[in-house]
Amino acid sequence: MSSTKFILGLFDDPDDMMHGIDKLQKNSIPIYDVYTPMPIHGIEAKLGIKDSRLGYAAFMFGCLGGTTIFILIYYFLVHDWPMNIGGKPHFAVPDFIPATFEWSVLFASFGMGFTFFYATHLFPGRAPRVMDFRATNDRFVIAIDAKGNIPHDDITNLLKEAGAVEVKHNDRKYVSYE
Repeated sequence: MSSTKFILGLFDDPDDMMHGIDKLQKNSIPIYDVYTPMPIHGIEAKLGIKDSRLGYAAFMFGCLGGTTIFILIYYFLVHDWPMNIGGKPHFAVPDFIPATFEWSVLFASFGMGFTFFYATHLFPGRAPRVMDFRATNDRFVIAIDAKGNIPHDDITNLLKEAGAVEVKHNDRKYVSYE
C-alpha cells in the first residue's frame, strides 16, 4: 500500500492547468483542490464550486449590530433617562438612524473578520499550510486525492500529457513554513 496522500501536478501556465483540469474531469478523476498564485477567471465554474454564503453571514451580523444599538438607544433615551430636548418626543426614530447604521457596519466588518479566520483556519499567529511552496509564487498546482483513485501512474501520465512541468507524490497533506 502506497503512503502517497496527494498527487500534485505543477504547471507553468494557467492555460495548461485549465487543460489539465479538463483532462482529469474527462477521465472522472476527482480533483481535491487547485492552488494558484493569482486569481483565474472561470476556474470556480469549471471546478463546480458553489457561491459563497458569506454575504448572508455579513447581513446577519449587520442586523445584529443594528438591532443591538437600536434597543440600547431606545432603552437609554426612552425608558431609563428620558430627556425633553426642544420639545421633541422621546422616541424620535430619525435620531437613531446614524448610530444604527454605524453599528450595523461595525458588527458586519468585525463579524466577517472573525468568520474569515474561523472558516479558513488562519488564526493570527498560526503558520499557513500549503501543498507546495511554489503555488504562492510562480506555479499552478492541481492536487488530486491519491486514496481510492485510479492507479497513480495513469494520473501522472494524464498530468504530463496536459503540460505539467512536474508531478509530485506527497505523503503529507500540507507543507508547513516552520
